[in-house]
Amino acid sequence: MTTSNDTDLTTPTALLAGARRLERRVADALSGTYDGEIDAELLRGASVQLNGSVIRPLALLVAGTLDDPVTAEEPSIDAELWRLTQEATRLRATTGVPAPLIEATAALQDLACRLVPDPAVVAGRIARLAALQGDLPTSIQASEDGPYLVTNASHLTTWLGEPLPLRPQMALCRCGGSATKPFCDGAHATNGFSGAKSPARVADRRDTYPGQQVTVLDNRGICAHSGLCTDRLPTVFRQGQEPFVAPSGGRMDEIVRAVRACPSGALSFAIDDREAREQVDQDRPAAIEVSKDGPYRVTGSIPLTGADGEPEPRNAGSSTEHYSLCRCGQSQNKPFCSGMHWYVDFQDPPAPSEPTLFQWAGGLPALTRMTRIFYAKHVPADPLLAPIFANMSPDHPERVAAWLGETFGGPTVYTDTYGGYDRMVGQHAGKGLSEEQRARWAQLIVRSADEAGLPSDPEFRAAFVSYIEWGSRIAVENSQPGAHPPPHMPVPRWWWVCGATPDARVSALAVQTNPEGPVMTLPANDAPLSFDAHIRTLFREMDRRSMKFVFDLWSHDDVSRHAEAILGRLRQGSMPCDGAWPREKTDVFERWIRAGKPA
Repeated sequence: MTTSNDTDLTTPTALLAGARRLERRVADALSGTYDGEIDAELLRGASVQLNGSVIRPLALLVAGTLDDPVTAEEPSIDAELWRLTQEATRLRATTGVPAPLIEATAALQDLACRLVPDPAVVAGRIARLAALQGDLPTSIQASEDGPYLVTNASHLTTWLGEPLPLRPQMALCRCGGSATKPFCDGAHATNGFSGAKSPARVADRRDTYPGQQVTVLDNRGICAHSGLCTDRLPTVFRQGQEPFVAPSGGRMDEIVRAVRACPSGALSFAIDDREAREQVDQDRPAAIEVSKDGPYRVTGSIPLTGADGEPEPRNAGSSTEHYSLCRCGQSQNKPFCSGMHWYVDFQDPPAPSEPTLFQWAGGLPALTRMTRIFYAKHVPADPLLAPIFANMSPDHPERVAAWLGETFGGPTVYTDTYGGYDRMVGQHAGKGLSEEQRARWAQLIVRSADEAGLPSDPEFRAAFVSYIEWGSRIAVENSQPGAHPPPHMPVPRWWWVCGATPDARVSALAVQTNPEGPVMTLPANDAPLSFDAHIRTLFREMDRRSMKFVFDLWSHDDVSRHAEAILGRLRQGSMPCDGAWPREKTDVFERWIRAGKPA
């Protein structure tokens, strides 16, 4: 008799049998016939993932009905899952492995790590799986009509620079339909996704735009239409005009910076008729960024292969160091992004109603863009600041961006990587910074924020500038001879100033489709009142937004708590801010108060 503990799982057929057996165990646990040790909600998700991303791709490789081995004593679901995952990873680590097996391995690795609550166990499992497939190079494979199969990636982040869970083998959604974006959940198998290129795609043609100092090279056929060039340097990259590129419209350093920032690899430049590809492509770690409502942005020369395992054909002149991969499933130039996410209105889950300053700024990429402009462009040209930073470390811009990111509510990168508060204090100790230097630093960092495209709305800039002023003055204080900064303090956390969040007011420039809100009928004088039916409808959307920094006018609890104060303002005519209510509306609000503020 063979037990599940010594079943041979070294073939796809055996893996499929084991996966089916495991799925039945999960189904038993969910039906209540198995006294399981894993949370039921996690098990429900595991059942979906086992069927869609493990059993389905393995079944593509295996024909016929499988007989499960007889089991004498079954291990726990977690133990069986972990064993299955290790054996799948061993198979995946061999050469010539078909894509369905890689997809199934990715799903098993994710399940084996996600269903375990202990972070130490998760870290141990990831280390074990990484060792099993450690001989495989970092790579991305665009599977046939399926996900991107990412092997041994070291960096996977959101568009804000926040790290996403890493597994040695991952399957990233390519069809746009996964409910667990950016990770694949098998939706491509049922939504008709095709990985084929469209015959209507933009032609693969590299254009040359000569200038006095620099020649810009561009291939519209690989452009992802991120807008980074046209937004940041519109005098050179002229949207809707011909020729598209006018090199005489900007300085050489601005053009080089814009070309290097192009995420699709469509842009390059040449000097004296020689392409400067070595200056366009950067030496940086292999990384994948999940851009907001857009493509995967790949950097660090990660090899990209097609479904056949051969290198993916590239457009003429496009970069292999950085490129953008379609995430919405609608690109005309798959697997590369063609900008179709704009046209199909591809969207990630909405951001929180009250974002952090870090999120509103655009995360680490935006803050790093700002600090690089500051230290590369403004500091060397400024006689007050250049001597201070003459010997700064090459990664100083990234360090400052990490500090600002953590201060503005982002991940604790500065604390975890660079040493936290004590490290920052040590950077200023004994430098004797002057007020004149501080003021110039603050002035130029704000200018760099403008040039980097950070948000310019009053709420963000009020919070941003207030921290720059506060933080720079603390730095001057800490830098003086004889200063004794308090040790071991946390990195400060900065928030919106006085509750002035982006939702706290209605911009005078906002498009008002229906500023008055829905037409309402006032209740009869003897009609019973309720908050939901009568009071909430008194307040327009713009009223709510204008007061949300204090309380929510659509919340029964908030309005009840502040009812007398609101009534006083209504009687005075100082609320709403754009004009007093008619007497009839104020009377309804007062009657509701006197009736006990019913919900």
